[in-house]
Amino acid sequence: MKPVEQEPTGTTSPGRASVGMEDIVRAHHVLREVIVRTPLQRDAVLSAKYNCNVYLKREDLQVVRSFKIRGAYNMIRSLTPAEMEKGIVCASAGNHAQGVAFSCNALGINGKIFMPSTTPNQKVKQVRRFGGSNVEVVLIGDTYDDAYAEAMRACDEQGMTFIHPFDQPKIIAGNGTVAMEIMESLDENADYVFVTIGGGGLAAGVGTYMKTMSPETRIIGVEPLGAASMSEAMFRKQVVTLDDIDKFVDGAAVKRVGDLTYDICSSILDDIVKVPEGKACTTILELYNENAIVVEPAGSLAVAALEQYREQIVGKTVVCVISGGNNDIDRMQEIKERSLIYEGLKYYFMVNFPQRAGALREFLEEVLGKNDDITRFEYTKKHDKENGPALVGIELMYKEDYQPLIERMNRKGIAYTELNKNLNLFNMLI
Repeated sequence: MKPVEQEPTGTTSPGRASVGMEDIVRAHHVLREVIVRTPLQRDAVLSAKYNCNVYLKREDLQVVRSFKIRGAYNMIRSLTPAEMEKGIVCASAGNHAQGVAFSCNALGINGKIFMPSTTPNQKVKQVRRFGGSNVEVVLIGDTYDDAYAEAMRACDEQGMTFIHPFDQPKIIAGNGTVAMEIMESLDENADYVFVTIGGGGLAAGVGTYMKTMSPETRIIGVEPLGAASMSEAMFRKQVVTLDDIDKFVDGAAVKRVGDLTYDICSSILDDIVKVPEGKACTTILELYNENAIVVEPAGSLAVAALEQYREQIVGKTVVCVISGGNNDIDRMQEIKERSLIYEGLKYYFMVNFPQRAGALREFLEEVLGKNDDITRFEYTKKHDKENGPALVGIELMYKEDYQPLIERMNRKGIAYTELNKNLNLFNMLI
């Protein structure tokens, strides 16, 4: 991967607020009131897989199951009594909302929380549980940016204080305490730290502390491929708004990163890795099956990125920040499906079957391999036609079985369309 062009550590655009070591240290003292000091665990499975020492910073074990409580509480705790009296407003895809809700309940202030309608139900329930009677949840729009626009409107109309999920100095400083705990837990400085990027608040905070205390540590930001807004900003050398994003990695699906987080990240990040959503799904399943760790899609990104750094991290000390574990069990089937497709083990076809007796039997006997499994079959016989289309889903045991399957279909003279290669048809039918 090509490194991000570096500027001197700690620089920001002229006239714009920044975050320093003293801000993070102060946040650390404030957060003692509410947060859990999450463990930094050496992971034997990942360490053996990548031939290095991999440590996981388990923010999925935080009091709200993500790092977001750190920035939210640090920011809200800094408000004046008058501001607290008027209450606060926030917009969030879930984890920031939980941190804000918990903070409102802990401090006894009122909050109005705007969340995209696409937010997993599990996160919505958690927000209501953490906030209790102190918070009102408003579901609106399809993305964080939609919720943000409504939150700002409500903020202006009601005079409440907006608690930004990432682009605010005290939010970033609170997030920076993650790095403070990492360094206090390691016997030697980390060679690499992999950290998720959504809006950039976690990477900005962790990177600021790390680069100040251990300049030689390489900070690698990790984004979902379908919502790589920080990568685009770095490429264009300015913050931009993406026209469209893949919302699957909901905790990091942001169309526009923060101005302050961009300034800081452009100074302290050594690289940004983009992880395909399917790879994130594979990592979620591996962490669950091999490590008994439950992570959400955004929480899997740092570990998922290790594959792209396999050669560089051999023999090194590597830290992956597991940013959150708020995963809805209802999503697991979709996660498995996306993983299988990404790994080349699941394919969908529109097959034009001849409408005669024995056609399906021939397909099973002459086309399907001995390890291939039909997982979906939809077909309606039409008596006025010689052929009829069928939607066929096939799961392979090994990705190497794909080409022989295609060769057998071609040899049999079967007319088919592979839906995996036709995004419009795939999204319409699958």
